[in-house]
Amino acid sequence: MQRLNIETDRLHIRNLKNTDLEDFHFYRSNPEVTKYQGFDVFTMEQAADFINGQLDKEFGKAGEWVQYAIEKKASGRLIGDCAIKLDEYDIRMAEIGITISHAEQQKGYAKETLIAILNFLFSIADFHRVTERVDVDNIASINLMKSLGFRQEGHFVENIFFKGKWSSEFQYAMLKSEWGQRK
Repeated sequence: MQRLNIETDRLHIRNLKNTDLEDFHFYRSNPEVTKYQGFDVFTMEQAADFINGQLDKEFGKAGEWVQYAIEKKASGRLIGDCAIKLDEYDIRMAEIGITISHAEQQKGYAKETLIAILNFLFSIADFHRVTERVDVDNIASINLMKSLGFRQEGHFVENIFFKGKWSSEFQYAMLKSEWGQRK
């Protein structure tokens, strides 16, 4: 198991820390940011509890979501977070997720983050597959998945009761062999 520390040209992807609280709450308390997420708006107390629950988590434990900070290098501020969950039964597969602050969307940070996460995961010996589920109405995330070469594998119709209504999701996937061919 290990703590994650990934750098891109503009970003530092690392474990969350208590000093991220203000920035984390800023975007996680915005209903537009949480609209398609599996969580609702956070209070400051919920944000603090969430970060505290992530402080000691390390990459590598099967079946456990670990949330990572997306820090903008130029400002040293948190602009979003991403998550990786290794499959409970086979750690050669993972599910991922991402949240970007409303103040930083449409600047390429989500794509830059996901490319870095995919490069990290697919650099692990014998790692095989990454998936992500996306609400069918979340056009920005659907376009992001397509732009990275993810394959739509499934369309789950009204499979989740979400924020007071039944919602549908697409499942996207990428194999290590597909990622290698993409480059």
